[in-house]
Amino acid sequence: MTNPAPRRATYSDLLSVPSHLVAEIIGGELHTQPRPGGPHVAAASILGMVVGNPFHRGSGGPGGWVILDEPEQHLNADVLVPDLAGWRRERMPAIPDAAAFELAPDWIREVLSPSTEAIDRSEKLPIYAREKVEHVWLLNPRLHMLEAIALDASGYRVLGAWHGEHAVRVPPFDAVEVELGGLKAR
Repeated sequence: MTNPAPRRATYSDLLSVPSHLVAEIIGGELHTQPRPGGPHVAAASILGMVVGNPFHRGSGGPGGWVILDEPEQHLNADVLVPDLAGWRRERMPAIPDAAAFELAPDWIREVLSPSTEAIDRSEKLPIYAREKVEHVWLLNPRLHMLEAIALDASGYRVLGAWHGEHAVRVPPFDAVEVELGGLKAR
């Protein structure tokens, strides 16, 4: 006797998750995790300001982007919540009046934690590649490390990985320097 195929998670399943958890549907499976801790939130917030001011607001930089914290992404049957996402304004001239976004971003930034790193790398990255997200930054606040990858015809390739106190310029936001030491929780 064969086992029946497991039931695929639905959006109703996601909506029933308590609000103190982050919920995503990846490959038909419901994933939940607690809200991130202080160092994770601090690094995410600081890096959001570093790219948000010059690229979303155009303050001290070229503008031309929509940068949003934790947008709910409906990408085919997958529902993902990246820590930060960016769209070039020519692709998203106005922010939709909706709780979720179906237009895949041009850039994603995930903050890695021990509980989410495996899923971010092995399950979410292939979805981002399938949806043609051009740039992904993986930020590890424990190691003060930023890893950048870019999509090309053969898939994602690593542009570089930096750690410590370095100031780096990383596509697609290489018009400004990111001081990795400045991402520490203080």
